[in-house]
Amino acid sequence: MTHFACRSCRGGVGAIVLDLGSQPASDFFPAMGDPGPDPVYPLQMWLCSACGLAQLVADPTVADEPRGAEPAALVAQAADAVSRVAAAGLLPAGASVAEYGSPHGGSWLGLAMDRGLEPVADTEPADVIIDCFGMMHAADQRAALAARAARLTSGGVLLLQYHSLETIIRYGQWNALRHGHYAYYSTTALATMLASHCLVARTAWRFDLYGGTVLLAATPKAARCPDPDAAVASLLDSEATTGVCDPAVLSGLQTDMRRRVAGLRDWLAAERSAGRRVLGYGAASRAVALLSMAGIDSTLLPGIVDASPGKRGLRMPGTDIPILDTDVLRTGQVDAVLLFVADLSTEVRGAFPEVEGAGGRWVVADTMGG
Repeated sequence: MTHFACRSCRGGVGAIVLDLGSQPASDFFPAMGDPGPDPVYPLQMWLCSACGLAQLVADPTVADEPRGAEPAALVAQAADAVSRVAAAGLLPAGASVAEYGSPHGGSWLGLAMDRGLEPVADTEPADVIIDCFGMMHAADQRAALAARAARLTSGGVLLLQYHSLETIIRYGQWNALRHGHYAYYSTTALATMLASHCLVARTAWRFDLYGGTVLLAATPKAARCPDPDAAVASLLDSEATTGVCDPAVLSGLQTDMRRRVAGLRDWLAAERSAGRRVLGYGAASRAVALLSMAGIDSTLLPGIVDASPGKRGLRMPGTDIPILDTDVLRTGQVDAVLLFVADLSTEVRGAFPEVEGAGGRWVVADTMGG
């Protein structure tokens, strides 16, 4: 491999901790009439030995994902997060607010405005800067954090929400690795990154979303500012125990991948042999590498249902599996629905009672081979 420099600290010493080989772009959904083959690109995670940031090695793809339907779990978590931050006194009425959004949606700006905060134009300074899963999409992590820090007022707060690397390790979420997601944050690495821009992590909140996400509140360094609180200390202690900066620990994701891929293929093959009809639910980017690594096509999984109108008439990247309208689940003629996004479980079971009413069942893909 050619020399690689860390996207944050620019260090050149590190290790590949997860290698998925060549994969189709996870955000480009071809039309059903497009026979392929779809182009594939290397997909690897590298861990920086200097700052501890886990990151995507390279991404020659061009983002082109149709906007998905926003899950109810994400909407509920956003409201919960804003309420907790407000209760901590960090969202005072009249404060200026700016947001760095995620290309997947999920804006918190309206919730902040409902509490009396005033939005400012792009590039203008702000007392509160919100970033919910946004910064991970920046190829240059140093520049992205510098831009946010430069806009923050001297008494302001930067709110960063991220899918925790500790969660990814703990639950073997190897398919969190995807093109377009350049960084996989631990609180440990983020604390180092923040310090390089004269920011300090002051407090944090944990949420169950995606198995474990963190919302970190950072403020500019100042003599009279409080030290990081017990919530931050707890995260750092837990990550030290898990080994989020240990390449040997992260390399365990490779083993997790092999086990879950084999488990998925074996389960689908057994369902087909038994004459049972299985459909998927959630044409999510995280399903792309899973289907590709397992070699799943429409003979094992004849379709994946998705609520996004923008994905209708398309197929999953790297396979011939079509993306179907949700109406197919209302017929009750399905024995099992393979759920690719566990956070949707409560929402979809309530939305499609016909599945279980006809004796069908919901199965979470993340449990395969576990």
